[in-house]
Parts: sequence; structure tokens; C-alpha cells
Amino acid sequence: MTIRVEALTDADIARCVELENALFAGDDPWTAIAFRAELSSPHTHYFAARSVAEELVGYAGIALLGSASDPESEVHTIAVDPAVHRAGAGTALLSAMLAEADRHGGPVFLEVRTDNEPAIALYRKFGFDLLGVRKRYYQPSGADAYTMRRPAPATVGAHHEEGNSAP
Repeated sequence: MTIRVEALTDADIARCVELENALFAGDDPWTAIAFRAELSSPHTHYFAARSVAEELVGYAGIALLGSASDPESEVHTIAVDPAVHRAGAGTALLSAMLAEADRHGGPVFLEVRTDNEPAIALYRKFGFDLLGVRKRYYQPSGADAYTMRRPAPATVGAHHEEGNSAP
């Protein structure tokens, strides 16, 4: 499947909410209000993954945080329609977020459900390491989350040179 990644817009919010409810029903899915707040925040960047037919098949967002002398980034969300899992949308979205993070500088952090093995494998492929566990992080399900970190770009250069990340 060919996936195109571009900026997420207000026009995408209804589809994001639909996907959010399908994917995260047990863990307080984001509302349209939450998406609008994220899209309007000056330190966040949101991306849409679209199919050839222009359908929104995934979305992702990253916050660029810290100061100029001590930058860091945090993945806020990444979601892909189950109908297109394993078709490259997650990889494309993560690549776009990490490109933004690399321009910003510093490490990148995220949380992921401890039982989400496909996502954990994807994050590891992009140089993320496990830092610890946040017990009962996801609510209301009470699912645990791993905290993961990808080091600052200067220390992940070897991953890029070896071809361990997406182009």
C-alpha cells in the first residue's frame, strides 16, 4: 500500500475520533476537543497517513519540548486503522515524527502498552530502548506502559547509517 504523510488538519478530526474510539475504547479515547487542542498547540506537530484513495488511515503527534540548550521530544500518539496494519503507515508516521524531533534535537520519549508487541518492535527498530514501567498508566483499563527513549540524534547516527531506520 502506498502511504502519503502530510500535516493533520482540523478537517481530519472526525476520522481521528472514529479511529481513536475503535483503537482505544478501553483507555479513554481522545475527543474532538482534545484533538483540536493538540492541533492548536504551538509545540506539537501532527501528521496524517493517507491511502492512495486519500482516506485517513492513521495519525500521529509529537511534542517538541525543552529549551534550545536542552531539547527533548515526546511522542503523544500514533494510531493506524487495523484494516491497514503492517502496510507501512506506522513506519511512515514514526519516520515523520522522528524527522521533526531530529531537527529539534535531543532525545525522544514515549509510552507504549506493555502488551503492544508490534509497536514495541517498531520502536526498537528506530532505536528506542526501554527505560521502565509505568504501572496502571492507561485508564480506565489499568494497563501498564513501558517508557521508552531514543537518544539524541548525535548518538543515533549509527542507526541511520546502518539502515536500521526508515528512509
